[in-house]
Amino acid sequence: MTNAPIDATTTSAWAELESLKAGFTPDLRGWFASDPERVAKLTHDVADLHVDLSKNLVTDEVVAALVRLAEQTGVAERYAAMLAGKHINTTEDRAVLHTALRRPADAVPSLTVDGQDVDADVQGVLDAMAEFAGRVRSGEFTGITGKKVETVVNIGIGGSDLGPVMISAALEPYADAGISARFVSNIDPFDIASKTKDLDPETTLFIVASKTFTTLETLTNARLARDWLWEGLASAGAIDGSDEQKKDAVAHHFVAVSTALDKVAEFGIDTANAFGFWDWVGGRYSVDSAIGLSLVIEFGPDTFRELLAGFHAVDEHVRTTPLAQNVPVLMGLLNVWYTNFLGAQSHAVLPYAQQLSRFAAYLQQLTMESNGKSVRWDGSPVTTDTGEVFWGEPGTNGQHAFYQLIHQGTRLIPADFIAFANPAYALTDGDRDVHGLFLANFLAQTKALAFGKTAEEVEAEGTTGALVAARTFPGNRPTTSIFAPSLTPRVLGELVALYEHITFTQGVIWGINSFDQWGVELGKQLAMQIAPAIEGDSDAFESQDASTKALLEYYRDHRA
Repeated sequence: MTNAPIDATTTSAWAELESLKAGFTPDLRGWFASDPERVAKLTHDVADLHVDLSKNLVTDEVVAALVRLAEQTGVAERYAAMLAGKHINTTEDRAVLHTALRRPADAVPSLTVDGQDVDADVQGVLDAMAEFAGRVRSGEFTGITGKKVETVVNIGIGGSDLGPVMISAALEPYADAGISARFVSNIDPFDIASKTKDLDPETTLFIVASKTFTTLETLTNARLARDWLWEGLASAGAIDGSDEQKKDAVAHHFVAVSTALDKVAEFGIDTANAFGFWDWVGGRYSVDSAIGLSLVIEFGPDTFRELLAGFHAVDEHVRTTPLAQNVPVLMGLLNVWYTNFLGAQSHAVLPYAQQLSRFAAYLQQLTMESNGKSVRWDGSPVTTDTGEVFWGEPGTNGQHAFYQLIHQGTRLIPADFIAFANPAYALTDGDRDVHGLFLANFLAQTKALAFGKTAEEVEAEGTTGALVAARTFPGNRPTTSIFAPSLTPRVLGELVALYEHITFTQGVIWGINSFDQWGVELGKQLAMQIAPAIEGDSDAFESQDASTKALLEYYRDHRA
């Protein structure tokens, strides 16, 4: 699909939004007072997620114009093209089929793309993952000394790390096989050293996650892990250090998520324990592929299938729901409104669930690697600002850190608040339900951000002088509230898919390819040119710019 994107700025809906912005004065207090149906009109359910958009800075007219913008830029048509396997990843000439990873086994009609039976391929890999995970969880698959695996260490980076580590933390209560998971991603040697220093090599299984088996960080860490395994097993007398026994140790303690079977075998991994995925799975959309192998081992195949069912439920909502009630589309449109018309440059995601401590980091790759682009999918320059900085931390920790900026700062920062009615662990402090107290903060923050506190209200409490201004809250700070009954695997899948489709919507409206990431390549290339200079190559050193030379000299002077 190389057809030119529709320029959103040339549509009548964009012109209408510009006109609405020209006379726009946010007044959440007034809007709520004058429209008793506001909450009902702006609250929607998507699968198990209850989404309240009423505290956003929109009127009925703004929402209607935003929906027309989605219609006029072809959001629904582009989504249908993605589901059908059209090559909407234009720069790499690939289909984009992460939604196929969570189609049910009996989905009809079946999906064939580029002559490939996608459903059969996906289900085949899922079945193989389930079979292997079952062997590990039961103790049938053991380390070289016959001991059951107790720790899985996933070695990957980017999409091969962020999704699994986020979900592992989020679903911690569901770990039921006595197997814990750790994640190594950074090439900083501290990462691999700290993650392995207290492990027993005899009970540790490494998963090397790299589609091409060439990723610099992942393969470096994999070799370091292999050296650690060999040294530990030799020290314990489990192997004698011969090449044959070292090879046998790798076969018992390493598996791969990769399609480069020749490189997997060269590393020493049994190719029967290599699990593949496809070009149409982008890294940041891959956690529900074989990249999730560590999760299948930690939580079991049934739990992983429940996670996939949550993803699919939101996929179906997007596919079948009119744009005016389509929750991810509406949330994407709100982000366009804030970014392109109200001047917002960042977006906070604030889960009131400690289990989602890595959710904002996961969304940073999903959103900013997808939509941090300055050219459209046909290679032409963008005609609008694109992307926003996604960031956040769990509540209530964030309240004691950066909420000051959101409440009383000069920048507009839309925020999504996420909460669950039931906790993973129900605890009481005396007679008080701690989770209820926690959620009181969730509700209070969105109320305070929306409605603020006037100078008159501050003065009525007895405050005078300069303190009045300091204690006044302007309000009209936009938030979306996302509620669900509990943080189950299904709900987590729904939550991740929600943001995938928010990101998709924005990308279509901006006319960009949300499924490539060329921006990460230049730094990788330059690192390989600079590495010889680090290692003492004078020609490589002399080819650097003055700043890089000076920094290299500092490194040489201070490296012990």
